[in-house]
Amino acid sequence: MRPSDNKIYLASKSPRRRELLRQIGVEFELLLLRDRAPIGPEVSEAVLPDEAPLDYVLRVASDKASFAQKTMLWRKLPMRPVLAADTTVVVDGRILGKPASIDEAVAMLTLLSGRTHQVHTCVTVRHHDDVWHTVQTSDVAFADVSGAQIAAYCATAEPYDKAGGYAVQGMASLFIKDIAGSYSGIMGLPLFETAQLLQQAGVRIL
Repeated sequence: MRPSDNKIYLASKSPRRRELLRQIGVEFELLLLRDRAPIGPEVSEAVLPDEAPLDYVLRVASDKASFAQKTMLWRKLPMRPVLAADTTVVVDGRILGKPASIDEAVAMLTLLSGRTHQVHTCVTVRHHDDVWHTVQTSDVAFADVSGAQIAAYCATAEPYDKAGGYAVQGMASLFIKDIAGSYSGIMGLPLFETAQLLQQAGVRIL
């Protein structure tokens, strides 16, 4: 069933995801989840014990979409598809989240320097009783980055709301020597796969 106005709800605070949806002409309204509800965040992004990276991004994206859909119903909002996503950076099987301090950002980028790591992004779309998922994985190769470069980068605002502590579309592009996969997926929303899910949910694109 198509949404009557061809809009979706986006359950994400990420300005990159908003920019990417606009790039492919998808109209959306924000349906944001709270990080600090009275009993804690509405969706936990904490990694569970022994949780594999692919299981992690699938769980978090699915939980975000599910809670956002429930919020839509609670608020008696117009029925539309809900899109949520989660991105994580992985090196040696270790999940790197968003650094909470300059020390964490420096440690993450030092770990990534001179190595290839993976970026997993899961996209989940829910509409009525249907749910669709996709997980896109890209390989990102960093050049050797000096300690001075890392310190200078971490002195900017850029690393601190990004998984792995860097933004592929920002100044960290100076560190990246090769990408195999989806550039938009590394930003947080793989557009080819996202468009396919939205079309399955009845959203017209082009």
